[in-house]
Amino acid sequence: MPTVRHWTGREARALRRAVRMSIRAFAEELGVGVRTVAKWEKLQAAIVPRPDSQAILDTALSRADAAAQQRFQLLLAETGTVVGTPAGWASARLRDHEAWADDIERAVVYLSRQNFPAASALINRWLLQIPADRLDARGLYLHARSLVLAGDVQRDQGMLVGPGSARRSYRRALSMFVDLDIPCRIAQVSLALTVIDEMAGDLQSAAHNYRLFSDDERLSGRDRSRSLLWVGTALSKAGEHEYAAQVMAEATNAFEDLNEAEDWSVAHQKLALAYRGVGDLDHALRLIETARAGGAQDTPMQRVRLNTAYAHILVSDRATRDEGIAGLEEASQLARACGLNHQLRSIDAIRHEAEHSGGINVRR
Repeated sequence: MPTVRHWTGREARALRRAVRMSIRAFAEELGVGVRTVAKWEKLQAAIVPRPDSQAILDTALSRADAAAQQRFQLLLAETGTVVGTPAGWASARLRDHEAWADDIERAVVYLSRQNFPAASALINRWLLQIPADRLDARGLYLHARSLVLAGDVQRDQGMLVGPGSARRSYRRALSMFVDLDIPCRIAQVSLALTVIDEMAGDLQSAAHNYRLFSDDERLSGRDRSRSLLWVGTALSKAGEHEYAAQVMAEATNAFEDLNEAEDWSVAHQKLALAYRGVGDLDHALRLIETARAGGAQDTPMQRVRLNTAYAHILVSDRATRDEGIAGLEEASQLARACGLNHQLRSIDAIRHEAEHSGGINVRR
C-alpha cells in the first residue's frame, strides 16, 4: 500500500480524484467541511492539513481499494511526487521508472526513423522484464505506453491483426489505461485502434469513428484535426472522393490554423489522392507538388508515402503512366528495404491496378 509521509493539498486532491468523489462527497467521507477540502484543492502544495486531518487522510488512503491506490500513485507520479512503498523499494523503483521512461523516448526516435529492431529491443526489454501484476501505478503507466509503441512498430510493419499484432498490443494498452483512468490516453489508443480498422479495410466503421474523435475533447487539437483528415482518407478509399475532398480541405485549414506544417503537408498529399479519384489530375498534381515541396522527407516512411502518392497520380494518366510505374518501383524498393510491409502491399495494389487499366477518366 502507498504511504504519504507529509500530506499537502496536492496529495489530498490526488486522493479525492483517485477515489472518484466530488469535493462534497469527499468532505463528507472524511468528516471535514466542504470549504476545507475546497481550500486544499485551491492551494494544493502550498497548504498543509492539520495533524488530525493528516491522520484522517492516512485512514482514507488505507481504506481505498487497490485500483484507487494505484490511481493515487499515478496521479502523484505525474506531478513528480514520490510516495512511499514497502520494503524500501521507492528509490529503486524510481530509478527503474526513470530508465524505462528514457528508453521509451529513445524507442520513439528509433520508430520515427523506421529502425524497428532497435525500437523493439528497447520496448521488449521492459515488457518482458517484470510481469504487469507486479507493477505499481507508475510502472503500469509505462507498461501501457510501451505496449502502444509496440503496436506502432507492428502497425508500420503491416502486422495489423491476430497474435503479435498491433490490434492486440493496442487493446492491452487500452485496458490498462482504462484501469488507470487516464482519459486522454484512452482516447489516443482508441483512435489508434480505429486506424487499424481502416488499414484492415473496415472503411465505413473507421470513417464513423474518426468523425466522433474529431469532436472528442479528450484529444488535443492536433489529434482532432488528424481524425478529421482520416475521415476523408477512409471515405476516399471507399470511393467517396468528392465528399472526402471536402472533409480533407476542412482538416487542411485546421492544420494551418494550428501552425502544424508537417500535418498540413500530409493533408495536401491525401487531398491530392482524393482529386485523383475524382479525375481532376491537374488539381491533384498541384496539390502533391505542394506536399513534396513543404513536407518533411527525412524518414523512409515519409519518402515512401509521398513518392507513392505522386506515382499513383502519374499512372492514372496514359501520358505519364510509364513515369508513374518507375516511381512505384522506386518506392517499392525503399519500402521493401525498410520493412514497410503495409506500404509495400499498397504499392503492389496500385501497380496491379495500373497494369490492368487504361487509366481513369481525366477531368481537364
